[in-house]
Amino acid sequence: MNTSIPESDISLRKEWSTPQLTAALRAARDTGSPARLIVPTTGSSGRAKQVVIGIAALGASAAAAHKFLGAKPKQVWSLLLPTNHIAGVNVIMRAIELESELVDITGKADFTSIVPTQLHRALNGGDALLHHLQNTEAVLVGGAGISKTLLDSARAAQINVVTTYGMSETCGGCVYNDLPLDGVEVQINPEGRIMIKGPTLAQGYLNDEELWRQSFNNGWFTTSDLGSISEGKITVLGRVDDVIMSGGESISLDKVEAELNKLLPNIECIAFAVADEKWGNKLCIGSTAVIDEIEISHLLVKSLGKEYSPKAFITFIEIPRIGIGKPDRVKAREIYLSKKQ
Repeated sequence: MNTSIPESDISLRKEWSTPQLTAALRAARDTGSPARLIVPTTGSSGRAKQVVIGIAALGASAAAAHKFLGAKPKQVWSLLLPTNHIAGVNVIMRAIELESELVDITGKADFTSIVPTQLHRALNGGDALLHHLQNTEAVLVGGAGISKTLLDSARAAQINVVTTYGMSETCGGCVYNDLPLDGVEVQINPEGRIMIKGPTLAQGYLNDEELWRQSFNNGWFTTSDLGSISEGKITVLGRVDDVIMSGGESISLDKVEAELNKLLPNIECIAFAVADEKWGNKLCIGSTAVIDEIEISHLLVKSLGKEYSPKAFITFIEIPRIGIGKPDRVKAREIYLSKKQ
């Protein structure tokens, strides 16, 4: 299979400098060139993909974000995310659309975009970042689910958090504070999966038309996320593949992590599964600090049910993550197994 990328396309690479990427995106927008953005991603599935995004979709995403935020020309975005991910590219494109300069954590910004891990660190000793976030009009937080505990703590600290939901295939966040952005439509299919339609959708996967056809049909992109809609608001319930069977019972890893965020608001945690002869899959808990295993097990069982009793614990230096935000449960399992050998 030919996996070459046309010279006219903009392929995200870690070695791109921010000025280089900014210049390439601005030129593509201003000249109407056929250039497309190629975003390498594994998503949460672990399968490597190259998402093809049109420059027009990037512009539509920026325009919709600015409409939601009430942004005005010359207002400033700070770039606190890596530019080899769609979230970082979106910040650059928003600055281009507002005809303003980007700043870093030391500058004064009107808006910024971060992941929950950064927000957690800002609220737990990251004074410079905390000050920066407190002095913006709005802080977009996405890339992974954010717990109610963390959200409440941020707002109590006078940070105007706007939660976002999306993925590379939707040009990043296309649902803000549980509401679809202008031009974006969301519905739930019979399997309970979230489906998205609108001008911010990607064009496909580079050289993998079959994989794209599995998710894209009649203008709708079917995600791997379960959700519900009530009074126009979208609730993300978790990924299809984040539910495991253990001892004959279904266990939601997302639900475990949400509960751990309540119980241990100052410690980063991850829930993952490891194959086990007795249980089929055993529930494992990873954390960035030593925790009281007996107490946590008791509290999880009390709040979620006896099937949610963890079977193993591990302490990580840092929680492994996919891209910029999502917990990497595959890597967590690999580290756990390597330490047990």
